Amino acid sequence: MRIEVWAPDGVPEVTAGDDLAALVLAALGDGADLADGDVVSVTSKVVSKAEGRTRTGDRDGAIDEESVRLVARRGATRIVRHRLGLTMAAAGVDASNVALGSIVLLPLDPDASARALRRGIHERAGVNVGVVVTDTAGRAWREGQTDIAVGAAGLVVAEDFAGRTDPHGNPLAVTLPAVADELAGAAELVLGKLSGRPFAVVRGRADLVLPPGKDGPGATALVRPEGGDLFGWGAREAVVRALAGAVADRMPFGAPADRGELDAALAALPDPTDRTAVAAVCFAYGWQVDGWDEGPSGSRTDGVCRVSPVTT
Repeated sequence: MRIEVWAPDGVPEVTAGDDLAALVLAALGDGADLADGDVVSVTSKVVSKAEGRTRTGDRDGAIDEESVRLVARRGATRIVRHRLGLTMAAAGVDASNVALGSIVLLPLDPDASARALRRGIHERAGVNVGVVVTDTAGRAWREGQTDIAVGAAGLVVAEDFAGRTDPHGNPLAVTLPAVADELAGAAELVLGKLSGRPFAVVRGRADLVLPPGKDGPGATALVRPEGGDLFGWGAREAVVRALAGAVADRMPFGAPADRGELDAALAALPDPTDRTAVAAVCFAYGWQVDGWDEGPSGSRTDGVCRVSPVTT
């Protein structure tokens, strides 16, 4: 297998109302440089610029507007859950590669933007391509950032290998390469951050490109639902939220753990009679304290805590 990735130079500054399909085709020889099965990568920033998602004003206020909730904060850095479901720093609000004093927000619907671009390229150049709209994101457990797909059209966004076997006969249980993100990362290698190249073409994975008229699930399919992420809260924030015990804060902790996990967590408490600590652990594990029964001596130390899993 061979993959080629390239990005054209000479793309003019994109402004509100610009026709992205026309700009892409002009940069690629009026479409002559494209072939069926190619994947066109376009940065979310130029999509946002074309769609009028640039503004002047307060960056912190824009982050607030774009955020559903705060996930974690370390000094000035805010990790938030974006209105699109993405968990990212500063809600994707960016002040780079834009006029001084301006900021750029993510597109309102990156999947719809990708579908429109794919359709425009097909109608004008007659080629069937996949499209990814990319943005830069950090990663848990790793330093640095990489580009991911925040929008996609006409593309298989993840390859499901579950149920297959490897060459040695081992079953693959949970193997789901996020190929749309991998394509976005490959494209970023030729786009760069300061080169003025907002478009790239990835060739060699035509097997991932869907037939004309079929856009696929989009990059939305790669977003974990609220409560499905192991890191729904930051480490510090999780402690505070569990102690506070607000019903609205339950969802990011996920579905109730099984009783064995809860018992193991409670057993790790230095003082199992500390009712505040017990309630916080139960909250974090998706259980609730229904009451305390006093022990034979009438004291807390030999009492019994009654708990049950939270139901919605």
